[in-house]
Amino acid sequence: MSTLPPAVIVREVGLRDGLQSIATVLPTERKLEWLRRAHAAGQREIEVGSFVPARLLPQLADTGEVLAYAQTLPGLMASVLVPNLKGAEHAIAAGAALMVVPLSASHAHSLANLRKTPDEVVAEVAKMRALRDSSGAKTIIEGGVGTAFGCTLQGQVSTAEVLRLMQALLDAGADRVSLADTVGYADPAMVDDLFGQALKIAGERLACGHFHDTRGLALANCYAALRLGVGRFDASLAGIGGCPHAPGASGNAATEDLLFMLQSMGVQTGVDLPALLALRADVADWMSGETLHGTLWRAGLPKTFVQHAS
Repeated sequence: MSTLPPAVIVREVGLRDGLQSIATVLPTERKLEWLRRAHAAGQREIEVGSFVPARLLPQLADTGEVLAYAQTLPGLMASVLVPNLKGAEHAIAAGAALMVVPLSASHAHSLANLRKTPDEVVAEVAKMRALRDSSGAKTIIEGGVGTAFGCTLQGQVSTAEVLRLMQALLDAGADRVSLADTVGYADPAMVDDLFGQALKIAGERLACGHFHDTRGLALANCYAALRLGVGRFDASLAGIGGCPHAPGASGNAATEDLLFMLQSMGVQTGVDLPALLALRADVADWMSGETLHGTLWRAGLPKTFVQHAS
């Protein structure tokens, strides 16, 4: 049996990927409470928003304010998503620790989502790297390769194209890359194959796996990547999130479910699960009427559960 990493980071993306996908516009005060309590529970990497025009995503219009608060929490790596050079300028000026640049390996999805071809996004990353370096900033650039396992618009996405674009991102100046199953097409065998090949190319610079639970396989896919040594995963509290180009999508891997799986297997996460479940209960109240996901909250932790948080 493969040796699992002794510790894993679960990066919370609910405040960005989650909130941008639902109708509710969460007040800034609630976002700050979410941040404070997630940090108190032990989460140390949180994606706090996206620098996009407020008219496009009013749910994330306060990203600058949320990021500024996140930067007051000790030891927290606060990241933001940036779709273009303008967004990168805002992220760098705000001192974001990390910015994620989304790239769709699917040509059709890239045009629908970003109005750019995948290679145009790569060229944009090169400009971001030049801007980052010339400004003297320390912001990490992560190129996120989405629709890596298939696309609702295009259908098949070739592994060769995914790997080509991943390498192109690194060549353009991305510090690291991640792979995302944006529309929930992946299964564990596909994850084993693609991540196995990607790790041979990127090594430790393949920093994260991002799996959606559209067809109920997010945790199985996380486990497949975990067995290869991947030590960071994106997840969203209550599984909120999704993709506007993935009809019927049920959202991201649920943070609490993923943490339970990891800790139950003895993998350290640094997170206090009961505290996080208490936060989830309040987030569910704040989002009354929205469809939430995940299963741990229904039954709670087993009486036999021994927490391996730290």
